Amino acid sequence: MFTLSEETKERISKLIDVSRVAIHYGYIPLILYFGWSHSTPRPELIRFDDALRPSFALSATAIEDPI
Repeated sequence: MFTLSEETKERISKLIDVSRVAIHYGYIPLILYFGWSHSTPRPELIRFDDALRPSFALSATAIEDPI
């Protein structure tokens, strides 16, 4: 087997740390991008924003009782 120098071990450790942070913060945006870019028809970002709002933010006309 081969031995690694201390400098190489430090570089590998730094690469693993940077990769871990990139995966941690980039996984969900990547999945959302793939879903947006591979759908047909491609949804508009304004409608995507509407889908993220909570359902209790409905207008008063949608809540009124029909008589």
